[in-house]
Amino acid sequence: MFDFWQRALLFPLAMALVSLLLWGIFGAFPATLFFGVVILLRLLVHLRQLAALENWSMAPESRPVPDASGLWDDVFTRLNKMMRKQREDREKHTAALHQIEQATSALPEGVTILDEADHIEWCNPLAEMHFGLDGSRDVGQQITYLARQPEFVQYLAIANFSEPLILRGTRQDELVLSVKVVPYGINKKLLISRDITRFERIETMRRDFVANVSHELRTPLTVVNGFIETLQDMPKLDNDMARRALVLMGEQTTRMEGMVDDLLTLSRLENSLNTLVEEEVDVPVLLQSLYQDGQALSAGKHAFKLELECTAKLHGNSGELRSAFGNLLSNAVRYTPQGGEIVMRWHMREDGQATFGVRDSGIGIAPEHIPRLTERFYRVDRSRSRETGGTGLGLAIVKHIANRHQAHLEVVSAEGKGSTFSIVFPAKRILA
Repeated sequence: MFDFWQRALLFPLAMALVSLLLWGIFGAFPATLFFGVVILLRLLVHLRQLAALENWSMAPESRPVPDASGLWDDVFTRLNKMMRKQREDREKHTAALHQIEQATSALPEGVTILDEADHIEWCNPLAEMHFGLDGSRDVGQQITYLARQPEFVQYLAIANFSEPLILRGTRQDELVLSVKVVPYGINKKLLISRDITRFERIETMRRDFVANVSHELRTPLTVVNGFIETLQDMPKLDNDMARRALVLMGEQTTRMEGMVDDLLTLSRLENSLNTLVEEEVDVPVLLQSLYQDGQALSAGKHAFKLELECTAKLHGNSGELRSAFGNLLSNAVRYTPQGGEIVMRWHMREDGQATFGVRDSGIGIAPEHIPRLTERFYRVDRSRSRETGGTGLGLAIVKHIANRHQAHLEVVSAEGKGSTFSIVFPAKRILA
C-alpha cells in the first residue's frame, strides 16, 4: 500500500517542484499555467484508462484486458491474473459438474433436485422418463404440475418422508415407481425414483402362486379330514395304534386347513387391488362378541377380563378388525398356561389415539425375538408353537390389517412375565 501511494504522488510532487522553479524564473502565471496543463493532461490519461476499463468490463469474457502503463498497468495486470484464475476455476467446476451429471445419469434411479417450493432445478434422464419431464424445458416448473397423481401430491404436501411412496401408472399403465424424498442443504429436496415394475410382477406372481396353491390344497384337505373323522367314528376300530394315528392325522389336517385359510387371508390382504371397504365399526360391541369367543376357546382354563374405558368407534373394515383382534386374543389363549389371566382393553391415549390391547400372564417373549414376530412362520419356540396349533401367520395378518387402517402394532413382553400386544389407531380413524 505504501508503494502505491509513493508511486501515485511522485508525479504531482515532481510537477509541483518544476512549477516552483518556473515561478522563480518566469513568474507566477507561467508556472501556474504549466502546472494546470500538466495536471489536465494527467487527468485525461486517467479518464482514457477508465473508459478502457469500463469498455472491457461490459464483456470481460470476450474482450482482452486493456494495455496501460504505470499504476494502470499494475491494475490491469492484476485484473488479467484474476480473470485467468477465475476462468480456470470455472473450467474446473464445470468439469466437476459435468462428471457429477454423468455419474448421476448412470445411476439406476431417477434423480430430481427440487427447491423449497417443489420447483424442478435439475433432473437426470431416468427421472425424465419416470415422470415425463424435459430437463431443458421444465426447469423452474413445479413438479406437481407435471406429475399430478393425487397420492404423489399429498406425499409432498404432508412432507413425511420416512417411508417411500409406491406410484402405479405414472406415465405408462404398467410402470410402478418407488419414490423417496431426501431433504438436504437449505430447503432442498432430492427426489429419487426407482422402477420396481419387475419386482412388483415377481411379488404378484408369488402372491398368486401362494393363493392358488392354498386354494388347491383346501379341497383335498377337506376330503382327507372328512375320511379321518369317518374312520374315527367307526365302531369296530379296536387297534389302539390305528386310533392314535387317526387322532394325530386329524389334528394335523385341521392345522393345515387353518394354515391354508391364513395364507389365503394374507394373499387377499397383500393384493393391491383389494381396496379397504370401510364402515362404522362399533368396537365395544365387537369386543363383547370376541370376549365370549375367547372364553369358549379357553374352555374355562383362564381368567378373562374386558376393560372398555371408552366408547369410541372406528372407521374401518369390521371383518378385518375382528380377524386382527381375534388373532391377538387366540395367541394369548394359546401361550398362557392354565390358570393365567387374559385382559382385553379398549382405551384412548393422551395423544388422541385409540388402542386395543391384549395383556396376558403367559410365557413371555425374549427381547431379541420381538422385532421378528410379524415375519411369516417365525416362531420363538417351534415345538411349543406346533403343540398349541399355531400356524406362524397370525401376527403377519395382524400387521397387514393394522397397516391397511394406518395403525401400528406394539409389543411389550418379558420372559416369564407375560406379554401385551396393542394395535394403536390414529386419531383420524376415530368416530365420535
